[in-house]
Amino acid sequence: MKKTVASAPAPAPAARPARRPQAKAWQLRLYVTGQTHRSMTALANLKTICETHLQEGYSIKVIDLLKHPQLARGDQILAVPTVVRKLPKPVRILIGTLTDTDRVLVGLDLRAAR
Repeated sequence: MKKTVASAPAPAPAARPARRPQAKAWQLRLYVTGQTHRSMTALANLKTICETHLQEGYSIKVIDLLKHPQLARGDQILAVPTVVRKLPKPVRILIGTLTDTDRVLVGLDLRAAR
């Protein structure tokens, strides 16, 4: 009688770890009160600045304080529109419509003050 030897099942190929999206290097929050002209101007200016100067990646979270007024406490928002740079540390806060690009770049620590 011939003896058959069961072979061990072939090892499963190593599973690749799930690819997580890379965290954005810059995390910004823009606090606004509704879709006012000032709020929309600040958002447009912030997007333009980010697309031009933050090639390593960024995320902008828009927080409408008319809908979520309790969120103003966390970052101590006293005026709007206000941008809070959460990352990279240290936290930076800029108030206004962000029309003066040079001042915004200095405020976000992207350019040294002149």
